[in-house]
Amino acid sequence: MAKNIKLVKSLIGRKKDQIATAQSLGLRKVGDVTTQPDNAQTQGKLNKISHLIEVTEA
Repeated sequence: MAKNIKLVKSLIGRKKDQIATAQSLGLRKVGDVTTQPDNAQTQGKLNKISHLIEVTEA
């Protein structure tokens, strides 16, 4: 199963590791949407930036 991830808050002023995590998911600007596999690695990334994103089932 996959998840759709949408960046809903800006990365400006965030910690470098949070910016790097968002960019590793393919999220660069507010409104960007990407589809990622539902695995342990992705879940860890989503937990790290959960306050910046919206996640839905693909």
